[in-house]
Amino acid sequence: MVEFGNRLRQLRKNRKLTQKELANLIGVKNSVISFYEVGDRTPSLDVLVKLSKALHVSTDVLLGIEKSETVDISGLADKDKQYIQYLIDRLR
Repeated sequence: MVEFGNRLRQLRKNRKLTQKELANLIGVKNSVISFYEVGDRTPSLDVLVKLSKALHVSTDVLLGIEKSETVDISGLADKDKQYIQYLIDRLR
């Protein structure tokens, strides 16, 4: 599960979250996040879902099944969604 831990660490850092901040978001102690990241523990399915929501990625991305990440744009106006799509297209 070291690969999982590396992915978790990278996704957490990409979101500019500390282990403590991520732990608070999903309702665990920050030491639990550390255990996941070094591969000493594996999350339950419930925690895996919470991690995916907190990091705004699918469980497949967390598990290494799928490589692409998603961006949650729910709640944005249609005009803003179109602008986000424009920015993504320009960056590619």
